[in-house]
Amino acid sequence: MSATTTRTVTIPFTGKSTHRSRRVWGHIGVIAGLSVWTVFTLAPIVWILMMSFKTPDQIVSNPPLFFFAPTFQNYIEVFSGPAFLQPFVNSIIVTLGSLVVTLVIGLPTAYGLARFRFRGRENVAFGILSLRFAPELLVILPLYLIFQQTGLANSYLGLIIAYQIVTLPMLVWMLRSFIEDLPGELEEAVAVDGGTRWTAFRHVLFRLIAPGLGASLMLSFIWAWNNYTLPLVLSGRTTQTITTGLQQYVGYQSIEWGPMAAATIVSIIPGILFAIFSLRWIVGGLTAGTVKG
Repeated sequence: MSATTTRTVTIPFTGKSTHRSRRVWGHIGVIAGLSVWTVFTLAPIVWILMMSFKTPDQIVSNPPLFFFAPTFQNYIEVFSGPAFLQPFVNSIIVTLGSLVVTLVIGLPTAYGLARFRFRGRENVAFGILSLRFAPELLVILPLYLIFQQTGLANSYLGLIIAYQIVTLPMLVWMLRSFIEDLPGELEEAVAVDGGTRWTAFRHVLFRLIAPGLGASLMLSFIWAWNNYTLPLVLSGRTTQTITTGLQQYVGYQSIEWGPMAAATIVSIIPGILFAIFSLRWIVGGLTAGTVKG
């Protein structure tokens, strides 16, 4: 008679399942946190968008209406008069003009600070950056007095020059860091083939710094487009920008909430379109020069 022996096999616990579950819960927590933050940041824009399609009675209704019959009367009023269109055109002229001047001045400045060694280089770089550190209220009064004496007050050129305080420091410092990260051997290789610095910059460096240039121009456009202090003091009735032009909907006895909300939504669109264009430029710069096999 044979006895049957039962053997128990113990599988060692490795903790892989616990680590995997922690990682899954961590991802879920991150997604939930980002979702809450997205709702928190987009809620004001969604609320303004809803206001732009409401009638005055629907806007001030209590409790607020989330389901209503939309109306386009606010947008018709915005586009039917110069109260919004003229400041909108002024913002486009001043912002694009500022970016052109910033690009013409900032690009060679960033290249010079990155590639040439000279006494006081860091002081010059910090001096440019300090323009962004300085509060706008600190420099607005001297600028106003200078513009009054030189005839630049209430002019597009004056605003374009003043906007360099906002746009130039960011572009110079971002492009300088991008150029410094590129090896100098790239320009030396072009020089060996008989090329100049301009040839090396135009055919080699420019493609490589395109992502930084697109990002800096995108930020510069947003800051210039949304600037309020400089045009508030330096512009006039014929040159006021969209940020100050929205004040026309605020009256002494009432506020035109609907047209102001519609004008706000329209004023956001150029920044979104420029950001999309810049992102395509950034992707194009990242993929430029890749080798296809």
